[in-house]
Amino acid sequence: MAKDIKEMEEHVLVFPTDLLNRLGDFQGLSFDVQKYLDVILDPKNHKYMKRKEAETDFRYKQLIPYVILHHEDKIFTYRRGKLLAEKRLMGNCSIGIGGHISVNDPTLFGTTYKEGLQREVNEEIIIETTYKEKVGGLINDNSNEVGRVHFGIIHVFSLEKPLIKPREKSINETGFSSKEDLKKNIDEYENWSKICIEGLDRLL
Repeated sequence: MAKDIKEMEEHVLVFPTDLLNRLGDFQGLSFDVQKYLDVILDPKNHKYMKRKEAETDFRYKQLIPYVILHHEDKIFTYRRGKLLAEKRLMGNCSIGIGGHISVNDPTLFGTTYKEGLQREVNEEIIIETTYKEKVGGLINDNSNEVGRVHFGIIHVFSLEKPLIKPREKSINETGFSSKEDLKKNIDEYENWSKICIEGLDRLL
């Protein structure tokens, strides 16, 4: 019962889909990062709404940090496990860490995107090395119902050493894979990862 109440009370950061349409809707990756982020991350253009409503309301896009970690030419990968909150992605492989910018406490509605990004990463994995960070691109995938209500900001963490440990139990079968292996096994990956794998050279 407590879990059901928590899920109902969870609020996620969203922006109007019409805003994306005005800026220029796209399918797949965009590397025109500042054009979109300067507007979307402006506090007057986003808000928190109940996740339960946001998951089926196509008038809004949920803002998702999607972190790709790499050491030299190897990319961090994992398989999404049974304890994943988003059941529609369960069992898929992924190269992206991150999730909703969410709060359960209304007094935290001032939580910024940057704070939410760091919290999401820290909840899912332990990074035991130094790294450099950049925004590599944006992702929008309207080919399915999950994608239609989400919009990704792709953060690229360049690791000094390949030292990553899972913190969440939904992060399974972790490792580092070459671009060649990712492309060879691309059918095992969730849609966003497939799109990123095809564009890895530009993202990194």
